[in-house]
Amino acid sequence: MIPFNRAGFLDAGLAKIRDVLASRHLSGDGPVGRRVEDLLEQALVAPRVLLTSSCTHALEMAALLLDLSPGDEVIVPSFTFVSTVNAFVLRGARPVFADIRPDTLNLDEGQLPSLITPRTKAIVPVHYAGVACEMDTINDLAHRASACVIEDNAHGLFATYRGSSLGTLGALATQSFHETKNFTCGEGGALVVNDGRFLERAVILREKGTNRSKFFRGEVDKYTWVDLGSSYVLSDILGALLLAQLEQRDEIQRRRATIWQRYATELADWARAQDVRLPIVPPHCKTSAHLFYLLLAAPRRAPFLDHLRARGVQAVWHYQPLHASPMGLAHGGVAGSCPVTEKIADELVRLPLYADLTDTEQSTVIDAVRSFR
Repeated sequence: MIPFNRAGFLDAGLAKIRDVLASRHLSGDGPVGRRVEDLLEQALVAPRVLLTSSCTHALEMAALLLDLSPGDEVIVPSFTFVSTVNAFVLRGARPVFADIRPDTLNLDEGQLPSLITPRTKAIVPVHYAGVACEMDTINDLAHRASACVIEDNAHGLFATYRGSSLGTLGALATQSFHETKNFTCGEGGALVVNDGRFLERAVILREKGTNRSKFFRGEVDKYTWVDLGSSYVLSDILGALLLAQLEQRDEIQRRRATIWQRYATELADWARAQDVRLPIVPPHCKTSAHLFYLLLAAPRRAPFLDHLRARGVQAVWHYQPLHASPMGLAHGGVAGSCPVTEKIADELVRLPLYADLTDTEQSTVIDAVRSFR
C-alpha cells in the first residue's frame, strides 16, 4: 500500500539529535531552537519567530495575546482543522463561521463585510493547501474594523502571495511542523510575530507567564510570575530534527513541487473527461505544494476511494464543516449557512504527496486514478 503520508529526510536529523543529546541541553530555548528561529526569520523575512510545541499552541498564544473576553467574535473559515477555532473558544470568544471560495477553498473574503461587527476582534484566514487567501482585501477590511489578522499558515510555509511569504502578512501567524506537514519534527509549531507590540508579551506567555527572558538578559535580578502563560516551548531534541529538514528546504520543496505539477499535468485530461476538478492556484500566488486534491461528485467519492485502495493507494478526504459539527452548533453555527464548505467536504479527496514519494509510486497512483470511470 502506498500510504497517504510518509515522513522522510530524517537521516540528517538523527545526527543532529545525537549532538543535542551529547550537549545535555534537551529542553527548549537552547542553541538549536534559536538556530531554527533564526533560519525561519531570515527565510521568511519575519521580525520574530517563536518555536512552539504545536501549531495548536501557537494559535492559543495568539488568542491569549488578544485579551479576548466572552462575547468577543473571531471570524474563521468553517473549512479548517478544529484547532483554528478551539484556540479562541478557550478564551471565551464566539466563533463566526465564514464560508469558503469555490476556487481556492480559502476563506471567502467577499463575505467579511456582512460578518464583521463591532465585537469582531480577529479574522483568521487559513491558507488552504498552501495557496494564499486574498490578503490585501482581508487586511484592508480588518484594518477598518480595528481587528487583528492572524494567519493560520499550517499548510503554507514558503508559499507566497504577491511575492511576500505567507506567515508575514498578518499581525501574527502560526506554523505547523506536524508529521503531515512539508517539514516535521513529529509535533511542533511556531508563532510568527509581525507586529512588534505583541512581542514582549508573547515571550512571557511562552515562558509560562514569567519574565525569565529579562532575567537571562540581566534586566531583573530574579524572574517571577507576571502574566498568564503555559509551557509552549519546543524541546531542542525536536528542534534538531526540524533544523535538519529546514536546512534541506530547497530540495524538499523542489521535490514536492515536481510531484504536485506531475499530478496536475498527467491527470488533467482524465479530470476533464470525468468532470473532476483539480486545484486552482491564482497567478499571484505560489503554492507550498502541501497537498494535491481532487473534487468529484459526492456519490462517486466512496467508490473512488475503494477503487484506489484496491490498487494499493491510500487516499483520504479532509475537513468536515465546523459550523455544522456538534460543538460548532453549540457555539452559534447554523447548518446550511456555509453551503460551499458543506459541498466541498463531501467531494474532496487528497492524493499521496510527500518528498520521498518515488516516481514509480506516483506512477502507480496516477494509473490508479486514471483507471477510474
